[in-house]
Amino acid sequence: MKYQSAFEMIGPVMVGPSSSHTAGAVRIGNLAREILGETPRIVEFRLMGSFYETYQGHGTDLALLAGVMGYPTDHPAVSEADQRAVEAGLSYAFKKEHLGFFHPNTVGILLHGDQRKIDLIASSLGGGKVEVQELFGLPIRFSGEKNTLILHHADQRGFLAKVSNALDAEGYNIARLSLERWRRGGYAITVCEVDEEIQNDLPEILHSKVPQLKDIRVVQGS
Repeated sequence: MKYQSAFEMIGPVMVGPSSSHTAGAVRIGNLAREILGETPRIVEFRLMGSFYETYQGHGTDLALLAGVMGYPTDHPAVSEADQRAVEAGLSYAFKKEHLGFFHPNTVGILLHGDQRKIDLIASSLGGGKVEVQELFGLPIRFSGEKNTLILHHADQRGFLAKVSNALDAEGYNIARLSLERWRRGGYAITVCEVDEEIQNDLPEILHSKVPQLKDIRVVQGS
């Protein structure tokens, strides 16, 4: 993860005390909510490393809760996110778990809505920077800083060509493309980062042009 300016090294505007344990945790929660694509009802946070050792003292628990409820890093509700969660009817739990050989500030989030659920692992890298490490058990990495399409699809020949052609026809330039699958010919997930803002009608257009697509999640870049 590279820093592009001095402002990124100084860190984000936030409710303290730590850019890694607070601002980064809020952004991870924001990403999880955006990928879910609906109001969360139940969430389980699996913390490892320094995230678990200091999560109450540094407010990481409140930051993660605030993030999945959609609050930004500088919102005063971050410091009272546990109360806001009760008011919103959001059921939550925290536990310790070794998630793998990731950055010490890493959390697994199992998030349920009314229709969907997601399971991701993400790390807070410092200065408010974050990176998703896994999604639904696949090693899928992205930061959420760029406009991102998360494409759930059948692993079939020609899929990437059809996606690329469809995006080009709609005026999108692909900045990065990464595909992971459970097995050949099975279920796969492709992360596609684009330079342009993702318009609301793009998922419907892609579904009409790419029959292998099963689901599309959109993350607008931060």
